[in-house]
Amino acid sequence: MRIIETALFTKQRDSIIHYIAQDNVQAALKFAKQLKDDINLLVTFPGQYQQSKYTNSQNIHDMVFNGYTIIYKVNPETIEILQNFNQNLPEKLCN
Repeated sequence: MRIIETALFTKQRDSIIHYIAQDNVQAALKFAKQLKDDINLLVTFPGQYQQSKYTNSQNIHDMVFNGYTIIYKVNPETIEILQNFNQNLPEKLCN
């Protein structure tokens, strides 16, 4: 199984890291590393987080990380990281 990050997720993640770095570069680097490590654990335990409350699809899950919700989809051969949000509602999900 491999991880695929959507363009939307990558844009959102990079924006968050850039925002943190404006205040503290070391904190931004730590955030980025921890997020990457947690996402990589999904390969071993893809169903470890609850089914998403934002969609009815059973293969979409919500991973909570440092106050952010990372929405991901478990496919037979891949884990697709769809998007990342904090307090705002997620953009419409594709099922």
